[in-house]
Amino acid sequence: MSPRTHSRPFDVVLLGATGFTGALAAEYLAAHLPPGARLALAGRNQAKLDAVRDRLLRINQQLDDIALLHADSSDEQSLARVAESTRVVITTVGPYLEYGEPLVAACAAAGTDYVDLTGEPEFVDRMYVEHHATAERTGARIVHACGFDSIPHDLGVLFTVQQLPAGVPVTLRGVVRTNATISGGTLHSGLGQLSRPRAMLQAAAGRRRLEPRPRGRQVRTRIGRPRRDRTLGTWLIPLPTIDPDVVRRSALARPDYGPDFTYSHYAGARRVATVAGALAGSAVALAAVQVPLLRRAIGRRIPQGEGPSAERRDRTWFTVDIIGEGGGQTVHTQVSGADPGYTETAKMLAESALCLAFDDNPPTAGQVTTATAMGENLLRRLGDAGISFTVITSQTATHVGR
Repeated sequence: MSPRTHSRPFDVVLLGATGFTGALAAEYLAAHLPPGARLALAGRNQAKLDAVRDRLLRINQQLDDIALLHADSSDEQSLARVAESTRVVITTVGPYLEYGEPLVAACAAAGTDYVDLTGEPEFVDRMYVEHHATAERTGARIVHACGFDSIPHDLGVLFTVQQLPAGVPVTLRGVVRTNATISGGTLHSGLGQLSRPRAMLQAAAGRRRLEPRPRGRQVRTRIGRPRRDRTLGTWLIPLPTIDPDVVRRSALARPDYGPDFTYSHYAGARRVATVAGALAGSAVALAAVQVPLLRRAIGRRIPQGEGPSAERRDRTWFTVDIIGEGGGQTVHTQVSGADPGYTETAKMLAESALCLAFDDNPPTAGQVTTATAMGENLLRRLGDAGISFTVITSQTATHVGR
């Protein structure tokens, strides 16, 4: 335990347990808390918190001492009390650009570790500018994107780099495929970000002015073009999500990613018609969300806080294939799991918090990525929890002389 927080009354506090994904995370924590761990739930609706606690007690009768804390995203004092009471805070309350900053500020000031599910680049960049320095000073680890955004990509790249020779330039591409439907939280967060392109660019520029650059190393991400991937047998669609940014920041922080690191990010499709439809649909959606009336109409299609049935989630899967090349070697790895938007996201979020609370992680502080803050420990945890990190093929180039 960290000396700065070991005497606090709780190990983990979950804010947002009354929502759909938050409830799944709470149930996972109830089933997987180590003996003696101290859990609390935070929110503003006492009756809903009581109902969640009753459900958790049916999962694990040992948790009869779960505390319920009052917290409201518009009440900074309540958030400060929560942050000062625990070692790690989990929040599923989004869109984070709208509701997230007060809790980040409270955790940074209190030296409390923080994890969330955000896939919102503007929010992440603004939090770095406003609170990274404070978190570094207090020792807090602020870890965004601890769900499907962006753990399979971030830790999948770490796993792949570990299969390649050390100390050589490496080039990787990640390709995600899933049969999942978009979640309400992801939809509403995405609508907010797509409607603010100028603000998103300004936040990224503000972060670049402050972020240190590595010496003697190159780290870059590339926006590829739609094309056929011969290794995977799929069409590649460039995917402008937060995932490449997270991977790049892990590579910046970890010298073991090599002297020259390049990553590109795609969605995979079996048919060329799917590629054409995706590109056309993206252009139409980008134009539509600039119109408030259309943006609200799109948002009403999947209300925030709702999700699919357990039966639908049981039929859902994802894969992230990563092709890495370096030192004359090519390796194909795959991260795979069940429903990414809810079941596996809740698992990833909960295991991230448990990893920060109980594992012997590398010393770090400030706004950091999962690969930087937890790395191999979180890889092990997620593998034990059923998310697979697998080497599909590994080949060494053969050079034939005359």
